[in-house]
Amino acid sequence: MSTVKVAITMDEDVVKHLDRLVKNHLFENRSRAIQEAVSEKLARLEYSSLARECKKMDRAFERNMAEEGMSVEAKEWPKY
Repeated sequence: MSTVKVAITMDEDVVKHLDRLVKNHLFENRSRAIQEAVSEKLARLEYSSLARECKKMDRAFERNMAEEGMSVEAKEWPKY
């Protein structure tokens, strides 16, 4: 994966907190800490977006679509 250098402006207290985490070896450096924080936030946003879309689904319709043809297929499955 390639990386790109980005300049950001942060609150001084946040940077001090970040530096303490680096000093305590929770992260190898500021860049890694920020990269992980942004990645985690993006993943949460993506998950919550997926959850919102799933709430819009009609459960009965989706269940019927999933089960359509299952009775025929179940007869064709080998018994174990």
